[in-house]
Amino acid sequence: MSATPGRFAASEGVRGHRAVVTDAGAPLPVAPPQAGPVAILPSEADLHVSAVVEAGGTVAPLGPDTRGIVWLDPRDPDGLASALDDAPDVSWVQLPFAGVDAFAGLIEAHGDRVLFTSAKGAYAEPVAEHALALTLGTLRVLQKRARATSWATEPEGVSLYGRNVVVIGAGGIALEYIRLLRPFDVHVTVVRRSSAPVESADRTVPTDQLDEVLPDADVVMIAAAMTSGTSKLFGAHQFAVMKDSARLVNIARGGLVDTDALLTALRDGSIAAAGLDVTDPEPLPDGHPLWSEPGAIITPHQADTPEMVAPLLAERVRTNTTAFLGGDGSGFVGVVDPAAGY
Repeated sequence: MSATPGRFAASEGVRGHRAVVTDAGAPLPVAPPQAGPVAILPSEADLHVSAVVEAGGTVAPLGPDTRGIVWLDPRDPDGLASALDDAPDVSWVQLPFAGVDAFAGLIEAHGDRVLFTSAKGAYAEPVAEHALALTLGTLRVLQKRARATSWATEPEGVSLYGRNVVVIGAGGIALEYIRLLRPFDVHVTVVRRSSAPVESADRTVPTDQLDEVLPDADVVMIAAAMTSGTSKLFGAHQFAVMKDSARLVNIARGGLVDTDALLTALRDGSIAAAGLDVTDPEPLPDGHPLWSEPGAIITPHQADTPEMVAPLLAERVRTNTTAFLGGDGSGFVGVVDPAAGY
């Protein structure tokens, strides 16, 4: 299967999903890792074992000779911490998700000698697809229609065509979402940590100009990394300056949005609707007011399902195992910057 530049095929045969890689060839934050046996933890999965072996690597149980770890459990940072303690010569760790906030402490503690790579960009296509679904759903008031038990007589809903869309973040998910928006002739503004222009956007601004672009936004889609600097990036002030017809979509991390402020904004009409695949707290407890909020569509952090993720992560493992064995540090993708936290 052929792939366009910067994209890797997830499987042979059918199209399937492909990664959207934004950091190929980026310099490593540490010395190139030392090649050696790779442990797949907490337990081996055949797909990922095959990925390591097909790249020329050796899979072996965790021990003193282990040099690489493929960590498959996104909810067990303590388990990975124990593994690193038991195998102090590990120099490369592949994490399973694009978001690495759960492992922030480990990255800070070991990032001066261990190369951490994430799945950023690997799941961009399915997540961006879900973000588009939430965008269209909120614009077409499906959050209300899905709850209705009688025929609505008042027309409601707006089109996406020609709207102003603000995208927070400039990683693979953001780029794929922008690509999916092209048929709708929207005007896209990207808000990112730097002001370096995103080629596919009409405008790029740094994060400190977020409040300046929100008043014109019809849709705001959050695809930024969760760090100490982005916690509650959206609060009462941001909702206050947005249009009362604006839609918010969040497929990144729930903690990027102040939940109480969001509820207030939906209830008082500061914004029209929110499509959320992530929440704070998460899982969202039974009985939480967001569940019954007429302006909210909530999906349970399933923008990418295990069936979608498994082959994409396996491809990331294969790519990075090849780089790991190369010895010169070139070829790694999804490299985590310990200083930036993602």
